[in-house]
Amino acid sequence: MQRYFADSKITTEYQLTPEIYKHAIKVLRMKVGDAFELVDDAEVVHKMEITKIEDGKAEATSVEVIPSDVELPSNVTIACGISKNDKADWIVQKGTEMGATKFIFFIGDYSVAKWDRKRSSKKVQRLQKIARSAAEQSHRTKIPEVTFVEKLKDIDFEKNDARIVAYEESAKKGESGNLFKILNKKPSDIIAIFGPEGGISPKEIEFLEANSFILAGLGPRIMRAETAPLYFLASLSFALELS
Repeated sequence: MQRYFADSKITTEYQLTPEIYKHAIKVLRMKVGDAFELVDDAEVVHKMEITKIEDGKAEATSVEVIPSDVELPSNVTIACGISKNDKADWIVQKGTEMGATKFIFFIGDYSVAKWDRKRSSKKVQRLQKIARSAAEQSHRTKIPEVTFVEKLKDIDFEKNDARIVAYEESAKKGESGNLFKILNKKPSDIIAIFGPEGGISPKEIEFLEANSFILAGLGPRIMRAETAPLYFLASLSFALELS
């Protein structure tokens, strides 16, 4: 069943937003009596039935509250150095499907791509739309937040009780136990840092270690910038949901 998100609490009656109307009525050609799922701002999932379509507007009624337990048991922030091309799109789309709670993009010391203030605003808006669409497709109950900061040091990680940095040099040296040790503690709020194509600089590593980040290898193979966050999320799901 198609899922959408509402920005308010749902009681019984609901008028479809222009965006939902366009997709549900114009694209999917839903009619009166057809049903869809709607997640309200309290993350409650409603089964909605279309009751009226008239003059470019549509109304629906909540006919059932659907129990849903699809979110990871931990909040997970994925922080990535900006990479070239559409890698951020891929990370947000697939990372949303895999359960990330928040995405932060920053200009790393080795970032080739640069986002100026004007471009970053448009980029974040676009990425937020990708996150919303991916959350609907994967039937999540929350839409991940997408933000941008200019430097790694600008990230606020005070609330994160588990701080991880995926470091290729650790992987090269054979480090393979830190990620398991951290996830085995089942932390409630995790942040994981990933570098751009060129990796994370020694200066950035020094800053992260000084702020209680643990250097973790993600296996013996060196991954692309857009692959590492997804590997991490898959490992997290296995450790917290499937074991």
